[in-house]
Amino acid sequence: MRELTCIVCPKGCRLKVDEEHDWAVTGNSCPRGAEYGKAECVAPTRVVTSTVRIEGGTHRRIPVKTSGPIPKKDVFAAMALLDAVCLQAPVEAHVPVVRDILGTGVDFITTRAMKRED
Repeated sequence: MRELTCIVCPKGCRLKVDEEHDWAVTGNSCPRGAEYGKAECVAPTRVVTSTVRIEGGTHRRIPVKTSGPIPKKDVFAAMALLDAVCLQAPVEAHVPVVRDILGTGVDFITTRAMKRED
């Protein structure tokens, strides 16, 4: 039996997931908590946030994040892809930086715009 804290909403329900009984979830106060508990035990995913280098901008780095969740096991490999990225200002928000991360269909995108340094 695994115990988790649900992060789907601010309630933070204490979930118990029974691996021996088809991942049955108890302790949730809504169906989304049951879905989260099972998914977290069977195939955990994460949305990844980071920064990449940018030249000619008002700052030296620009924030990025995945456009959706990726498998937790791929997080470090996905982060390594960002080491080679260097953008040129100006850059708009929501621009793909790395497409189809590790074949997941998820992209790294910018989360803000950055103007050219004057």
